[in-house]
Amino acid sequence: MSFTCRFHPDIERDYSDAYEWYEDKVAGLGERFIKAVRKKIEEIAEHPQAFGRRVNKGYREAQVDFFPYLIIYKVYKDKNEVFISSIHHTKKQSRRKYRK
Repeated sequence: MSFTCRFHPDIERDYSDAYEWYEDKVAGLGERFIKAVRKKIEEIAEHPQAFGRRVNKGYREAQVDFFPYLIIYKVYKDKNEVFISSIHHTKKQSRRKYRK
């Protein structure tokens, strides 16, 4: 059973900033980034419990394949929903990755 994904309002900025940065470096790399993120979100929706739980308020983190990004999310079993808090670069300030 697949969970519904709900996104933090700032996800679009996370996503587009990373896309533009990769696309500026190598043509097509931004598209590859988008595909990798979408694939990981689909995996999260199918199996949200499969990825590591963190101490910070029940958040989980899933590593995006081939890119230094984590998808930070919470699982709400009672709503059959996954709340995706951020798409976070692993080298940036970690306290900003847990959004409410």
